[in-house]
Amino acid sequence: MAAGAAHTELRRLAQGGAGATDLEEASRLALTDARIYEVRERLFLDASAQVARAGQTMFERLRGLRSTVAAGVGISTPAFHDIYHPYLDAVWAYREAVRNELEGHALTPKDFGWSAWDGRERCPQCGQR
Repeated sequence: MAAGAAHTELRRLAQGGAGATDLEEASRLALTDARIYEVRERLFLDASAQVARAGQTMFERLRGLRSTVAAGVGISTPAFHDIYHPYLDAVWAYREAVRNELEGHALTPKDFGWSAWDGRERCPQCGQR
């Protein structure tokens, strides 16, 4: 949920939300306000190695998204999507790791009629490239 809150705020900033003049600060606040660092620490303490590894990858890609937004890269640019879609892929890999641990079966992209988790096939900007 923390990653989702940070993700939502980063997308808003990338869309030019609220006229943020200092994108570096605003993007950092997106992560701290969502308490992503606290959640990451709890993950390292409580999660299995597989879940912690998937969570760390998701965290690293979220930070990459934050850096992209901080640099002023807009949401409709190829540079944004080059970072954004690997982040989405990492989110789904994390979900898969958690579901495997809790239930023993994970969702697949085919469950949703998709070919991959990264969302490129459903992305209007990426489809235009």
